[in-house]
Amino acid sequence: MSKRNALTIVGIDLAGSPRRPTGVCVLRGLKAQTQVLYSDEEILDLIRQTQPALVPIDAPLSLPAGRRTIHDRNGEHYRECDRELQRRGLRFFPITLGPMRMLTERGLKLRAEIETLGFRAVECFPGAAQDVWAIPRKQHDLEGLREGLRALKVKGITDAATNDELDAVTGALAGQWFLMGKGEMLGGEDGIVMPLL
Repeated sequence: MSKRNALTIVGIDLAGSPRRPTGVCVLRGLKAQTQVLYSDEEILDLIRQTQPALVPIDAPLSLPAGRRTIHDRNGEHYRECDRELQRRGLRFFPITLGPMRMLTERGLKLRAEIETLGFRAVECFPGAAQDVWAIPRKQHDLEGLREGLRALKVKGITDAATNDELDAVTGALAGQWFLMGKGEMLGGEDGIVMPLL
């Protein structure tokens, strides 16, 4: 396998189903290139081509303690990273809620496939990162989010970029900050990458 591109991050705003659009951002330095993909194979092909240093994914990539699968009703309801989000007053959907189960299953499978290729996949939460950076979440002000990311010096964000692509940019930037020592892993090794204030 060729050498990793140290300044390249692939951020993924994963959809629960491959029939729905997944926003993807290849962030090289502060230059973003976004697109919409659908299948896991399309996503994996992009990762093979770009050889990123990190792949932040907006989807649950771990299970609460004591659960073997997302459908297992034994064990905890929240993960340690979820509890840390609660402590910080950052809003999120618990991964054991019905609509989150499909996304969690896809996220766990994709993470395993990415790691089999030799790349590091980590969980990100664009909405919480946007809260930390004091820029709007997509559901509140899409144009404000676009301008907020540009104010963080990200270049290449087009006016046509979808809300999924903007969340992918956010995830990629949070991953970059983490690698540069300006981020943290909420909830320990298997937690959520977040920017520091």
